Amino acid sequence: MYLSILTTIATLWGKAWPILVAVLFFGLVIMVHEVGHFSFAKLFRVKVDKFAMGMGPTLLKFGKKETEYSLRLFPIGGYVLMGEDEEASDDPRAFPNKPLWQRMLIIAAGAIMNLILGWLIVMLLLGVAQKPSQPGQPKLIGTQEIAAFHESEDGTPAKSQSTGLAVGDTLLKINGKRVWSQTDISFLMSRSADGVFDMQVKRDGKKINLTGVTFETMKAQEGKNVIIYDFIIRGVRPSLSNVPRYAFQEAASMSRIVWISLFDLLTGQYGLSDLSGPIGAVGYIAEAATQTTPSGERDYSFLLTIMALMTINIGIFNLLPVPAMDGGRLLFMLIELIFRRRVPAKYEGWIHAVGLVLLLIFMAVVSFSDIVNLIKR
Repeated sequence: MYLSILTTIATLWGKAWPILVAVLFFGLVIMVHEVGHFSFAKLFRVKVDKFAMGMGPTLLKFGKKETEYSLRLFPIGGYVLMGEDEEASDDPRAFPNKPLWQRMLIIAAGAIMNLILGWLIVMLLLGVAQKPSQPGQPKLIGTQEIAAFHESEDGTPAKSQSTGLAVGDTLLKINGKRVWSQTDISFLMSRSADGVFDMQVKRDGKKINLTGVTFETMKAQEGKNVIIYDFIIRGVRPSLSNVPRYAFQEAASMSRIVWISLFDLLTGQYGLSDLSGPIGAVGYIAEAATQTTPSGERDYSFLLTIMALMTINIGIFNLLPVPAMDGGRLLFMLIELIFRRRVPAKYEGWIHAVGLVLLLIFMAVVSFSDIVNLIKR
């Protein structure tokens, strides 16, 4: 009987802990974002009335001085209340009475902290979690230099090699877009439908432009063309000197992926079914937390990659000039900077209120799509 109970508990825990990891991660992202606003507000001596982690009913509340701290039920948001609507206040510590540059830094600090968190996660990924491709090999960080090619089954040179690439080439551009990291190589090449690219490489210290570099393609189950990578990227051992630099390049690549994906969404290359909200994101993180290596060891590289991409995504999304988002508030401050006059608080408030309603509707639609996709799995 006891063995049966323990087995049931172990089974439930095996299913619950990946979801718990995802929820805690979102809590961390929210905390870092709000701490960014809070820290810069305190740095510039702004009066902070409330600091809340989460949304909904209050679970815990404390703080006897000017700031009330609270922990709320749903870990899907948070806020720092600085009396932004006290435009007529004479209090020099009120947010609206602070210089414009300070207000802009306070608002932008949340997203900036998310981007920094993404960079730190990538550093952890490159310095600790990268698994060697074969047992006994050292952990390596991928570069942009071609180390070798895979020969065809009949012994002929790889197709990309026969159409222009060479061992020792460092990839600089793919179809006109700069290559900052190994992530860029796979992402930019995956956007091609025919496997033919224009590339710029560095060879023997010189920049060379190559046209018509061709790769073999194959049909995936969804009917899309999948490019067969026929070259091997050179790896370097991680060190205290190179991990921060490579991590910054990888984080920059992830940031650009978010922007390009947003453009693809607006131009119709992606549909609603391709989007994921908090529910879908929890599912992806939970799935990534259970990944293992071929030898059966826990592999956290995919989990950390998903986490880094998501926190960078959240940071960039918050900077978009959308009403009710940090970027929307920064847009009004930019208008103030240009015209030397603030938009009346009531008009800005109405615009943010409409933006919030539209954002909530959008999130509801995306969440419904997430639930449908989960049911289909």
